[in-house]
Amino acid sequence: MKSKRISFKTRFWAGFTTKNPFEAFDALFDFAHLDYYKQHLSQVVLHCYKRKVYKQESPSNVFIFYTAIGSFLKVCYCLRKKGKKWNVKAATRAETVFHLSSLTKEEYDNPFLVLQNAFKERTLQEFESFLSEIIEFSLSPYYGDSDSDLTTPYIHLIKMLDAAELIRTRGVEKRKKAPSENAQLNEGGD
Repeated sequence: MKSKRISFKTRFWAGFTTKNPFEAFDALFDFAHLDYYKQHLSQVVLHCYKRKVYKQESPSNVFIFYTAIGSFLKVCYCLRKKGKKWNVKAATRAETVFHLSSLTKEEYDNPFLVLQNAFKERTLQEFESFLSEIIEFSLSPYYGDSDSDLTTPYIHLIKMLDAAELIRTRGVEKRKKAPSENAQLNEGGD
């Protein structure tokens, strides 16, 4: 059975369409810096609890942010299982970790764990609903009281942004088979 491909929908904010998740990460961080996404995400969530409209002077920027983060979620969902086939290259000593402080040591070493954990706890549809809900509440002049948990998806999204930055800056390489796996393959063929 052929698997269904997810469209990353990068055309609106990136100006081109790609089916490669790593190219989509590059486009996302070429479009804006990691700090931009984290700051705007935090501001959008904070404005859910205010009676003030977020970015009232330029609401189109909120729409562009919404579409970029929507694409980002689709890319992360696609990459959640790639940690079995790909390794993120080792960290360099020059790497700055201050802005990636949301990650544990284990997640810093293997950013694919962040994606796996996020989608174990929430589905892609739940993350998309979270994104729609926070955008709706932040653009409303009325205080919105959400029935759903906004904190957990927010934390996962911040961690996914940090993990994506690591994956993009370090790059990935095909996972090498362990020597024991190669020996088992050779023994099984005789």
